Amino acid sequence: MAIGQPAPVAGDRHRFYEDVLALFNGTLMMTLGLVLYTSASLVTGSAAGIALLVQYATGVPFGIAFVAINVPFFYLAVVRMGWAFTIRTFVAIVLLSLATRYAPLVIHLDAVNPVFAAVAGGALMGVGLLILFRHRAGLGGFGILGLYLQETRGIRAGWFQLAVDLAILVAALFVIEWERALLSVLGALVLNVTLAINHKPGRYVGIS
Repeated sequence: MAIGQPAPVAGDRHRFYEDVLALFNGTLMMTLGLVLYTSASLVTGSAAGIALLVQYATGVPFGIAFVAINVPFFYLAVVRMGWAFTIRTFVAIVLLSLATRYAPLVIHLDAVNPVFAAVAGGALMGVGLLILFRHRAGLGGFGILGLYLQETRGIRAGWFQLAVDLAILVAALFVIEWERALLSVLGALVLNVTLAINHKPGRYVGIS
């Protein structure tokens, strides 16, 4: 902590507008990361990764697949994380689905280096998830389970998510080129290390 910086007050609650801005900024970072990933035919983890695989394999839009995959996880979100978390997560999922649907209207990448896409996209999505997590929201899927395990078992959400993501990326070998799958692993490492370093229990005390 810098000299002269006031110590954080335990239980300092986020204001409503702060939560709204966090949902917007978090999903914006995720959208930019996904734009890089789809431009380079890469895959991420969790429900978003499965939705990308569905899109690559069948042509079903990411947003539709993403919402459908997340539906079973809402029960766990309500039971384990509460209605406030579930509502914020639902809003974030809808925002991300809409943003990815209409992103081609405002941004189009003709060419992108796949290594850059993996690193920058993973970092952007990691920051996006970090913003959502710190405002008691997520993007459904295994992220909900990861947050629950962190709060109840002390297992860091980033490391748990990494294990899940690697399993999904192995499945990607059957859908995309193996070179792209390996770069997707690099992206997953960047994303989850970003979370593991910056999202530790007790380090951030703001609540929503």
